Amino acid sequence: MRFTRLVLLGLMVSAVAATALAQEGFPLKGSWLGDWGPNGNTRNQAFIVLDWDGKSISGMINPGTDNIPLKNATLTPPPAAPPAAGGRNGAAAAAPASPAAPREWLVHFEADGKDRSGATVRYVIDGKIENVGLSNRAVVGTWMVGTTKNDFRIVRQ
Repeated sequence: MRFTRLVLLGLMVSAVAATALAQEGFPLKGSWLGDWGPNGNTRNQAFIVLDWDGKSISGMINPGTDNIPLKNATLTPPPAAPPAAGGRNGAAAAAPASPAAPREWLVHFEADGKDRSGATVRYVIDGKIENVGLSNRAVVGTWMVGTTKNDFRIVRQ
């Protein structure tokens, strides 16, 4: 009896610990490191710190002396999965919303920075999250600086 209780207690502690380690929190929260640029040879390093207060996303591009606060940051999760085939009491299930609906987590950031001459430059960053459920998730997409379109990839640290 005593051994059974110890085994059950050990299993419960293990389950709680595994669940706690598996929790990654909000998909964008944390520090992200990567680069952006027009091609594979010309790259600019990027460091982004993001936070979520339960309602909105805030953050900073390259925190430090050249920091650029995000003015607008959004995350659009994929639409809900369609219901399983065969509805209640054998009735037909509702049709899926759209076969072309994206199944990706989409990210959008906007910020105003300064160029080397001190003029304001608009940053517009659009991407999608890869490996959203894993600790090594990444965001990839386009990084606009003014009117120049670049590609980017940042990885959660």
